[in-house]
Amino acid sequence: MIANVLVMIRKRSRTVIGAALLGCCFMTPQAALAVDCPGNPNALGTSRTIVVDPKEHPRIGTMQYPETLPLADHEVVLTFDDGPLPKYSNQVLAILASQCVKATFFTIGSQARFNPEGVRKLIAAGHTVGTHSQNHPLTMNKMPLERVKQEVDDGIASTLAALNGDKSKLAPFFRIPGLMRAEIPEAYLASQGIQVWSADFPADDWRHISPQRVYDLAIQRIEAKHKGILLLHDIQPRTVAALPRILNTLKERGYRIVHVVPATPDRPATPTEPQQWFMHPPTETVATTRWPRIPNFVFTATRMLPAPVFADLDWRDADILDHAQRARIGVPVRTAWPQPQVAQLAPVSTLPIPAADVFRVPEALDLTLLAARSATNRRLAQRAAAPAAGTPRAQAISARQARHPKQAAHQIPAAAHGKGRGGLMHVAPPAASNASVHVAKRTPRAEASAAGKRVQD
Repeated sequence: MIANVLVMIRKRSRTVIGAALLGCCFMTPQAALAVDCPGNPNALGTSRTIVVDPKEHPRIGTMQYPETLPLADHEVVLTFDDGPLPKYSNQVLAILASQCVKATFFTIGSQARFNPEGVRKLIAAGHTVGTHSQNHPLTMNKMPLERVKQEVDDGIASTLAALNGDKSKLAPFFRIPGLMRAEIPEAYLASQGIQVWSADFPADDWRHISPQRVYDLAIQRIEAKHKGILLLHDIQPRTVAALPRILNTLKERGYRIVHVVPATPDRPATPTEPQQWFMHPPTETVATTRWPRIPNFVFTATRMLPAPVFADLDWRDADILDHAQRARIGVPVRTAWPQPQVAQLAPVSTLPIPAADVFRVPEALDLTLLAARSATNRRLAQRAAAPAAGTPRAQAISARQARHPKQAAHQIPAAAHGKGRGGLMHVAPPAASNASVHVAKRTPRAEASAAGKRVQD
């Protein structure tokens, strides 16, 4: 009997312990933090705090830079600019305190000088305090280095004066006024070990818009990226009116607030992976994201390679050779590289040169065109050669030639086939005519006789 009771007690104990463990496992950070927020069990709270090293990641915020804070999905960092301004900054502090939310404030040096108590209230409430220049100029992207240093250093000095010179209370975080980034201020801030903060999404509360519009823009832009840095201003009445609704909506939609603090010798940076600093890290399915890092090689040998000598170059380049000669460089030794050989062509058989007598024409040979060999032309030539040059028939032919000069050019002259007093007449081929024309060589006396007859006709 007693043994059965002990067994039942053991079973019940195990059930109670198991239920407790399950409750701890499924308890969300929001539920755990709600217990820590006095007076508001449904508070949004601060889910966790991350420590960042400004020197490892000098610029953050995807509105202007590739990297942002290493946040998980549905994690948001709240930031406020341009304070402290007692009328509105105190109300912002009260709203954040009611939700047990921690944020980062970027103060202006002139505001801190006139309201040092407001800076101390931020530190007392557990918030992070950075700087936002001395006078909030919107031309830092055009300023020379000296003016940039003055704005940055004076803003830090004014904020430190409000904190009684305690540098441990001031974070090395800086936001350029108007987000007017430039190489000169970014380089100077990096040289001072100060981290430049941009943002991932603004609520445009610096514009003349309604609190409803501020709320809509903040929620829409947060939902578009699901995580990041929200930019607000604690000196605007519209921000004070919209902030409670923003925090309530974030809690309803499962968002968590993350607090950011700088690394110190006693507080090391939160361990992170490189891809966590990107808004959209590369997927794990890409092989390059899983490759091991390339180690930093240490070169044990620093021997230099010998300089090339001129003998290794191709000195067939006339320009290089001329330059070397003018520079008084010695004649190089030609390298023993094999030179290309011209291929020997096979002998080609050729025909023998024709003899010169093949083209020799006898001077006494009469040349006629092929057209002159026709029967009609031969009969005309015989008929014209029958009478003498001075007969009436010859005179009639000359008269017809005078009346029809075009036809006469294609006809055979009457005295062409007769014997002149100057000897035989040789026939030459016509220059540009298709008809058979016989041109006779005449002596000067025969030509004069023919010319007299033509004048009489």
